[in-house]
Amino acid sequence: MAGRSRGRHLPAARAHCAAVKSEGAGRSSCACAVGAFGGRARHLWQRSPPPPYRSSSQIPCSVCHPFRRDLNATHSALLLHNTLSGLSSCLGKTPTINHQKMFHVFQYQPLRLITQNSLSSMHLKLMLSRPVALAQIRKSWFSSHSLLGNKNIILMGPPGAGKTTIGRIVGQKLNCPVIDIDDDVLETAWNMSVSEKLQNVGYEEFLEEEGKALLNFSASGSVISLSGSNPMHAAGMQHVKKNGIVVYLDVPTTVIMSRLKSMAVDRIVGLSAGNSLKDILQFRKPFYKRWHDIRVFCGEDVAAEVVAEKVLDAVKRYQDSELETFISTRSSRSGRSMEKDSRKYFSDVVIQGLAPDGGLFVPERRLPKFTAGEWQGLIEATYVERAEVILERCIHPADIPASKLAEIIGTAYGENFSCSKVAPIRHLAGNQFLLELFHGPTASFKDFALQLMPHLFASCIPRSCNYLILVATSGDTGSAVLDGFSRLHDTDKQRIAVMNFFPEDGVSPIQKSQMIGCQKENAWSVGVKSDFDFCQTAIKQIFTNSDFTGFLTVEYGTALAAANSINWARLLPQIVYHASAYLDLVHQGIIPFGSPVDICIPTGNFGNILAAFYAKMMGIPIRKCICASNENNVLTDFIRTGVYDLRGRKLISTFSSAVDILKSSNLERYLHLIANEDGQLVTQLFNQLENQGHFQLRKDLLEKLQQDLVAGWCSEEDCLAAIHSVYSTTGYILDTHTAVAKVVADRLQDRTCPIIISSTAHYSKFAPAILRALRIAEINQNPLSQLHLLSSYSALPPIHWGLLETLKKTGNGDHQVCAADMSVLMHHIETLIQNHFMKVF
Repeated sequence: MAGRSRGRHLPAARAHCAAVKSEGAGRSSCACAVGAFGGRARHLWQRSPPPPYRSSSQIPCSVCHPFRRDLNATHSALLLHNTLSGLSSCLGKTPTINHQKMFHVFQYQPLRLITQNSLSSMHLKLMLSRPVALAQIRKSWFSSHSLLGNKNIILMGPPGAGKTTIGRIVGQKLNCPVIDIDDDVLETAWNMSVSEKLQNVGYEEFLEEEGKALLNFSASGSVISLSGSNPMHAAGMQHVKKNGIVVYLDVPTTVIMSRLKSMAVDRIVGLSAGNSLKDILQFRKPFYKRWHDIRVFCGEDVAAEVVAEKVLDAVKRYQDSELETFISTRSSRSGRSMEKDSRKYFSDVVIQGLAPDGGLFVPERRLPKFTAGEWQGLIEATYVERAEVILERCIHPADIPASKLAEIIGTAYGENFSCSKVAPIRHLAGNQFLLELFHGPTASFKDFALQLMPHLFASCIPRSCNYLILVATSGDTGSAVLDGFSRLHDTDKQRIAVMNFFPEDGVSPIQKSQMIGCQKENAWSVGVKSDFDFCQTAIKQIFTNSDFTGFLTVEYGTALAAANSINWARLLPQIVYHASAYLDLVHQGIIPFGSPVDICIPTGNFGNILAAFYAKMMGIPIRKCICASNENNVLTDFIRTGVYDLRGRKLISTFSSAVDILKSSNLERYLHLIANEDGQLVTQLFNQLENQGHFQLRKDLLEKLQQDLVAGWCSEEDCLAAIHSVYSTTGYILDTHTAVAKVVADRLQDRTCPIIISSTAHYSKFAPAILRALRIAEINQNPLSQLHLLSSYSALPPIHWGLLETLKKTGNGDHQVCAADMSVLMHHIETLIQNHFMKVF
């Protein structure tokens, strides 16, 4: 920051800087080691993007991956020699010294020498058991280092973020050198204050001079406080980042502006008559996001000592990726302790979807909890910024680096959403507010997960394998999955395909037309002559059929994965919009932060309402989650009685088809949580449900459940009546699912706090039911004509643009239809793989 005049002379202790630069470490020739492999290995061994394959010898193998042990072992022999020789060549080199004029702070033994000593005794183990050996390498490395080792902690952020003060505190705690780039590097090199330099040379030349100074700087085992403008020079940042962990001190813009005003800062780099301070701060944010390894989010009035502790905690988390593991809802505690070598990480569970024992993956250490101050710091933030902060805390950077995750989030919630607020909240009536979750490309809340998940999936999978995503949908999921995976880069679409199964007669005509219209070169829809429960059960059985999945892997080099809400990467993004809705109410002045709200959600598979409960666990003041069912009201009965009973129940086809579900998969995750992670109990309950068609909760668990959840259900007549009533009084049209939630909310709310109703789909998707609710007698059977008729009402919200365009372009295209037979579904899967992926001989 250039606002304060600073002295030109360094204390005597800073004179130890020497003009020395160490060359970067050599890299292995193994495709796995340099990042061609997916998941954690790529990001741990090399932080830069992997090179493209140039020959089949570069195809990565499962044995080179230190974390993923369940991939195709047939690749192992292809690269064993290359990997060993590559690692040996890397370890055999010694650092060279380039005696150029450079600042260098040296404190610890070079990392490469430490690594060489640590690895030399492990070559035999490496040759015999590479996954185990590489895990031991990492343990050895961490055990031989302090928090810093020879790496630097590099503090980055806007002017006024407190980098200098926090850097000194962190340095004191670690007993290591502290370097302020402004004071200790720039002013020394220029022999003048930073503000004088800026005034002398101007904005653009200042950035160039500042970058050159960074290029001539090197340090080891230090805490470095960058200037606010350092990240705007790419070459300088690349140089500094090579030997450090970049920590982004993310302080809300309003707080920064207040601090700068109190500090009487009159000049920062880039500020001119045509640019406001706020404009400059917003302009710099993408540069900070590009370079950061860790984000430390700082709310208002947080003491520097507290922020310093958060920095140290964040660095520890960054370095210790072993802690953030996932377990199955059906795993026993004793079994977990015996299976430490088969840990599952975020990248693993994204790929696998369903646990091998038939359970669902959940974080072993649960989700992180935000402080009230951290939530309040997000009140002024955009939806994308909120998503970045929340998801970075839930996804370890060893799985997806923070800068890459920010890029993915920006792509997922960008121009493909028709509303700039992404998930706006709208007042409906009284104390009721609608959370509009239908502004994505396929007009349902599923877009929030399925615009993000495909990119997460593509970042995690091995580059040598083909993946077929299997989806079962009761309506909205299918088109959302097809659209999301069709937006991948072309190279990813060549190795990732989607097959969507839906009940042929169990979705609305427009939903079916949309699923057919969303078929692309890597995405297909298949109608099944049955209901959603058969489709979902069939998918689960296929995943646990090791003979079939093994055959696909060996014969076609293809693995199966799931994109239904059973996949953790589907559930996680939904937490964001529940948190964001609450923050928007605070931002609009409806409630002060800390006041409770209720949330009412039309519920079938239990994923959306579970995400709301997770948001509550992370610190959002949600009082009750209200579960709204249609006439398939098994969840309502369960929440009221503790008895989950499918005996004698038949699925009823309703206007709200997306919640026409009897077996709620994500309920298993919730029961695992309230049962204190008792996997044996969860296994017992769901085995009983599968074999006998029912189970009953213990009294203590039912009491816990009823502290969190209340439930009600809505008839078809009441659903249509609610749509008509709301339109008549407000001019707003609810879709059938939101109408179900509205009816239940009216019955169950006590009006002592606001209630947020999740509007999960746009009414355009259910035009025949909406026209019936509005009492239109003559209904044209053509979906496009129905939308044009609805558009003539000029209601709120307007007709969904994406849905209208899809129907205009595609009409009713062709799709496959099959019988409700497992063998027939498996045949369709194999045929698709044969046609899309290259067969392995």
